[in-house]
Amino acid sequence: MNIAILGLGTVGSGACEAVKSAIDLEVTRILVRRPKPEYADLQTEDIDDILNDPNIDLVAECIGGIHPALEYVLGAMEHGKHVVTANKALVSAHFEELENCARKNGVQFRFTPSAGGGIPWLYNLQRAGRCDTIEEVHGIVNGTCNYILDLMHTKGLDFAEVLRDAQELGYAESDPGADIEGWDTQRKCVISANLAFRTVIPEDSVPVLGIHHILAEDIAFFNENGLTCRLLMNASLQGDAVSAYVEPTLLTSAALESGVGTNYNMVSLTGKNVGPLSFYGQGAGKMPTGTSLVHDIIDIKDGISFSPSASTGPAPSKVDNTKTSHPYYFRIAAGASFPEEPIASEQVRNSYRYITTKPMTVSDAHALASRYENAFVAGYKE
Repeated sequence: MNIAILGLGTVGSGACEAVKSAIDLEVTRILVRRPKPEYADLQTEDIDDILNDPNIDLVAECIGGIHPALEYVLGAMEHGKHVVTANKALVSAHFEELENCARKNGVQFRFTPSAGGGIPWLYNLQRAGRCDTIEEVHGIVNGTCNYILDLMHTKGLDFAEVLRDAQELGYAESDPGADIEGWDTQRKCVISANLAFRTVIPEDSVPVLGIHHILAEDIAFFNENGLTCRLLMNASLQGDAVSAYVEPTLLTSAALESGVGTNYNMVSLTGKNVGPLSFYGQGAGKMPTGTSLVHDIIDIKDGISFSPSASTGPAPSKVDNTKTSHPYYFRIAAGASFPEEPIASEQVRNSYRYITTKPMTVSDAHALASRYENAFVAGYKE
């Protein structure tokens, strides 16, 4: 099978290396912005050289972002080429369009590395749903946030210090906003929910609470109470709707996620028949993600199908977080007001109010959190 790779960044270069260990795969073209001497014979800066080449069977999109990746991917499928990608922004925002284009043109569109990186999460999520009803998906899908929270718990460091450390080690971008504010996790939540429930939910319907306002004082409070904080994605079936949200979550030591350290990920599904299944490993990185991308290519070469939705296409669903509820933790300034009715317990110290609420719906809790500019808010996992 002849392959063209779009982009030679972290994922693209990892895929190039991983292909060398595969049988009957050959990279014949690479789209680049800046030529690299080691790939001189394969490089082009013109996407039409790839789209119009009848000898190229598959395109691996490793550019990232929405544009021009969307146009290139659609163009490849319209030219009868299979497509694989690790691009979570693209898959989350344009899932239905991409699925429909692949179906119309009789090609495969696969995106296993877009949520979970090197973990075969999406592959097994789709596989589990073939003869079972997936009722829930949840887990840790952002290594940057997990690294920060883990070191704050275990080393007693403050947020800014751990973030700098993560950036120096390459676990965090120079602009870490998408990670620490929860948007990266939101995209992976959308992709996982779409695949689990054979539906389409829009990104902007999934509310997000990030970790960017967490303080060492919050971690001290959690440690005193035997709790561990992790950023989780959550999605579940709620009748004809889907509950989906992202928030820091307080876990007891019995929860599997509380033991996931440094930049590792762990993501789980619950099936009506199979019960809970969990997947653990490297959620990002050059070789884990590049290797996962090549696994998708090998599956296509070997004729292994991947059907994320019904033959008629994914059916849009609404997100409804009014039926999902649990207690919440709010850390707000000592002088800040807070409605009395939801308060279950409260401590005041270090110029802060540490509030644990009675069970609140996700919808109500996230709306209340939006009133406080620098508060830290987390859900309790029951």
